[in-house]
Amino acid sequence: MVEDILKALGIQGEQSGVSTGAYWLPAHGAIITSVSPVDDKKIAAVKGASREDYDQVVATAQEAFKEWRHWPAPKRGEIVRQIGEALRQHKEHLGKLVSYEMGKSLQEGYGEVQEMIDICDFAVGLSRQLHGLTMHSERPGHRMYEQWHPLGITGIISAFNFPVAVWSWNSMLAWVCGNVCIWKPSEKTPVTALACQRIVDTVFAANKVPEGVCNLVIGDRDAGEWMSHDTRIPLVSATGSTRMGKAVGAAVGQRLGRSLLELGGNNAIIISQDADLDMSIIGAVFGAVGTAGQRCTSTRRLIIHESVYDAFTARLVKAYSQLRIGNPLDQHNHVGPLIDKAAVNAYLDSIEQVKAQGGSFLVEGGVLSGAGYESGCYVKPCIAAVENTYAIVQHETFAPILYVMKYKTLAEAIAMQNDVPQGLSSAIMTLNLREAEQFLSHAGSDCGIANVNIGTSGAEIGGAFGGEKETGGGRESGSDAWRAYMRRQTNTINYSTSLPLAQGIKFDF
Repeated sequence: MVEDILKALGIQGEQSGVSTGAYWLPAHGAIITSVSPVDDKKIAAVKGASREDYDQVVATAQEAFKEWRHWPAPKRGEIVRQIGEALRQHKEHLGKLVSYEMGKSLQEGYGEVQEMIDICDFAVGLSRQLHGLTMHSERPGHRMYEQWHPLGITGIISAFNFPVAVWSWNSMLAWVCGNVCIWKPSEKTPVTALACQRIVDTVFAANKVPEGVCNLVIGDRDAGEWMSHDTRIPLVSATGSTRMGKAVGAAVGQRLGRSLLELGGNNAIIISQDADLDMSIIGAVFGAVGTAGQRCTSTRRLIIHESVYDAFTARLVKAYSQLRIGNPLDQHNHVGPLIDKAAVNAYLDSIEQVKAQGGSFLVEGGVLSGAGYESGCYVKPCIAAVENTYAIVQHETFAPILYVMKYKTLAEAIAMQNDVPQGLSSAIMTLNLREAEQFLSHAGSDCGIANVNIGTSGAEIGGAFGGEKETGGGRESGSDAWRAYMRRQTNTINYSTSLPLAQGIKFDF
């Protein structure tokens, strides 16, 4: 089956990991072998980029930008519309490949491709709305306005957990804004990147898009560092851990470039005494175990009112006992594997830290073995009773470990929710209007995303996505996130017969 998927997506044998859209260039770096966490089988071998390969791609991208920026934005939008149609045609195969290479459930794999389609639709409309403002001048016979211009090359560094969707969030907006893109995908999921590049190649070739508008550089950590330090790339959008983001932000900032950072989350749901517990269970369980806890928006903490704590945790334990863990391509399973053995070891280490710091487990964790679990990457989602102040709770654990704790007052709950270094997503489950509004107020959640009666995971592309504090402060996807990919220019036109100065300054001679 996997061979059929690869063939349908144009992937066979050893692949070059360097492309400028129109051409797949010979790669001279190390071979990266993609192995599925589902069954520990090799998917494909990809030849990574050398520094010389990377420099060739950047030079081609620079030349492409000179032409691409002159294409009218609606025409660029039409290209993106066709990409969306191509993704619709390949949704089944690409969704299965996402699931198999990354390990997320098949429904989530399909959902990730749907996100790509949705952002294409959004970007098409955006291509006719890249608007500035007009302002009244204090000087007679003058007109002031602002306009937005493309930046140039957008560098995109994406993470394994959303191997294609986050790339599309950036690239589709960057393209309609008139930028060209260079994508450095996670070395853990290179094959899905190859598939996306081939899909876009076909659309670009049919429309005679210049070589170098869509570029792919597959490589290890070095490739991301080349991009971060490269003054030819004005914007670097990076998704990953806070540690990685700090390194990227420092490198880009040192050269006074721009960075768009989407980093770690430590997301909490407050379960009020006025919550609909049936609804809350669904939101909490999906948020905690979806993608095996490997989403930046995964629910890490449940802050539960003391009056419903026992009843809710009992229902939670029962729900966990009904989870089906196994091959994510089987749609009956809820939870797939972690990405690799290193992730499994980090999961086990976190469990030991919970115990050492005084926590106890309502649902025990562990690694699964036996038939169907040969890859060694399948683990049990677990639930730990903890205090919010534990060092391990303050850390983002990228695994299906859910921390539960009690609160007495809403003010206490909000303080606990905010008392972590990260600030991505948050939620409250309550039917109490006052509680909901307090949670959303300036004195409420300090996260970039705050939901009421919705879990922390599963954002729509229409809203800007991103967070505060150690989450990086970036915004991607919807709303006015497009502005990050453009430069603002203020223009003043004098159509009078004199030259008055601003602020009434006189300069006569």
